[in-house]
Amino acid sequence: MRATLLLLALGLAAVAAVPKNPQKIVGGSTTTVEQYPFAAALLYSRSGASYFQACGGTVLNNRAVLSAAHCFVGDRPNNWQMRLGSTWASSGGQVYRTNQIISHPNYNSRTNDNDVAILRSSSTFSFSNSVRAASIAGSNYNLGDNQAVWAIGWGTTSVGGRPSEQLRHVQIWTVNQATCRSRYAEVGLTITDNMLCSGWLDVGGRDQCQGDSGGPLIHNNVIVGVCSWGNQCALARYPGVNARVSRFTSWIQSNA
Repeated sequence: MRATLLLLALGLAAVAAVPKNPQKIVGGSTTTVEQYPFAAALLYSRSGASYFQACGGTVLNNRAVLSAAHCFVGDRPNNWQMRLGSTWASSGGQVYRTNQIISHPNYNSRTNDNDVAILRSSSTFSFSNSVRAASIAGSNYNLGDNQAVWAIGWGTTSVGGRPSEQLRHVQIWTVNQATCRSRYAEVGLTITDNMLCSGWLDVGGRDQCQGDSGGPLIHNNVIVGVCSWGNQCALARYPGVNARVSRFTSWIQSNA
């Protein structure tokens, strides 16, 4: 899920939706896990009985998945499982139990700053042509404005819509940090240096959305972002917001 921000009367304030309201790809097309073998469907269950896809993630190594901290607020490891190696959200591949949730110690649930987390599996992953570790951006990764990036996930294709059973992807573009910051300042929201904005600015129609939270933003086969939040989905004026992976490289490597 991506934390969707719902604007209040007169657009003077905003609140974050409950994390269990994930984000999905808008304006994209279906794809396969073989094209993105690092993709993880994260499955949630309140009771530990019936699980459903609620967030996305990225395989880091043979035991850990990178995702968004807002997905896991107040949850225990047994609330979450990880499906790897499947194009489909609710079938196929291999499902792994979670034995540890490590959220960034400076995650701020009010602003969604430092919105990264790592899930550790109870058992090691079996790698194949459909399960493989991703490459993540280093601390000095150079990512300019208006660079083509790809977002993937099983989220909804519109705000409040139904999630996608098949993995989807969409090409979007990085947005200038100052521009993104000024747009969100209009509605009283803060873009920090730990955030990376992407979308189709001033056009709209392409974005991550509910259910895509925690999933990767990809530049030249390198993971540069973690789907975090936005003002609804695919609006022309407001791009999507990701956690900027290059700001967390050392933390990710230390905890994966």
